[in-house]
Amino acid sequence: MGIFFMREALPKNPSAQIEVDGRPVYILPLDKDRIVSVEGPRGRTFIEIKDNRVRITESPCPNKLCVEQGWIEKGVLVCLPNKIVITIGDRKEKKTAVDAITG
Repeated sequence: MGIFFMREALPKNPSAQIEVDGRPVYILPLDKDRIVSVEGPRGRTFIEIKDNRVRITESPCPNKLCVEQGWIEKGVLVCLPNKIVITIGDRKEKKTAVDAITG
């Protein structure tokens, strides 16, 4: 019996999905530089996309840990007090990780 996993080495359409309180508000490609403002429960959070990276530049949260996280190219940025989550991934998301099973 064998199990075969296959994932793309480099995603074709990397994007940043921005959620507020669990609800998606933006899905933005990483290949276009921009700054977006997102309204959370505590106020506005500013998110910068540049050179295929993402960072939080300003947030109304008290300790600014989300701002201190700096730039990311993959993974997740979180501002817990303002309930904002930014996930970097492929726009063509797949729901399953196993592509084939042999027996």
